[in-house]
Amino acid sequence: MKKITMKGKLFFISFFCVALFAALLIPEGALLAQEAKKIRSIEAYDMLNTLPDSYLIDVRSREEYQLVGHPAKAYNFPFMVFTSHFVKEGEKPGYQFQKNKAFAEQVGKVFKKTDNLLIIDRDGMRSAPAAKELTAAGFKNVFDVSDGFEGPEFPHFEDPNQLKFYRQLARRYKLPEFEHRRHYGWQWWGLPWTYEMDPKYVYPPDLGKSEK
Repeated sequence: MKKITMKGKLFFISFFCVALFAALLIPEGALLAQEAKKIRSIEAYDMLNTLPDSYLIDVRSREEYQLVGHPAKAYNFPFMVFTSHFVKEGEKPGYQFQKNKAFAEQVGKVFKKTDNLLIIDRDGMRSAPAAKELTAAGFKNVFDVSDGFEGPEFPHFEDPNQLKFYRQLARRYKLPEFEHRRHYGWQWWGLPWTYEMDPKYVYPPDLGKSEK
C-alpha cells in the first residue's frame, strides 16, 4: 500500500479549502430549490403595485374564473380541469377534476423564470401544489397566495381533526351559513375583481397564442 506523501497531503488540504470556500460563496438558493413563500392576498396586491415583473396567476378552472369572477388582471392557467365524466357515488357526486399536465409548460411559454409569479386559487388548496410545481420547473420567485380568491372556510384550522369537529358542530345545529362562511381571501379584503373576460388574461392555449 502506497504512503501518501507530504506533497499529496498538501494537495488534498488545498483542494478541500478551495471547495469549502466555493461552497460558502454559492447562495443557498442555488444549492437547494427555493420553496414558494406563502403570502396573503393583501400582500400580493401590494407586490403587484410596487414590484416590477410581478404577475398574478389564477390557477382555478376556466369555469370558476369566468362564472365566480377573478382578480383584476389575473392570468388564468388552470392547475386542475373539469372532466366530462360524472361520478354518482361518493360523498360529493359530480364532475371530477383532473391535473392539467401542461400547466408548468404553458406558464413557461408566457413568463420568465425570474418573474415574480403570485399563484392564487379559491382557498389555497390548489395554489400550494401549483406553486411547488413551478418551483420544481425552475421558476425562481414563486409566491403562494394562501388565502385564495374566496378565502378558506371559516373557521379554518391546520389541524384536520379540529376542522372536522367544527364542521360537525355546524351541521348539528343546522348552521350551513356558519359552515360555509369564508374569511380572508381576495374578495374579503375588498381587492379589485371582475367578471369581465379580457382575452389578454385567459388561458393562452384557448386563444392559440401565448403573450403578455
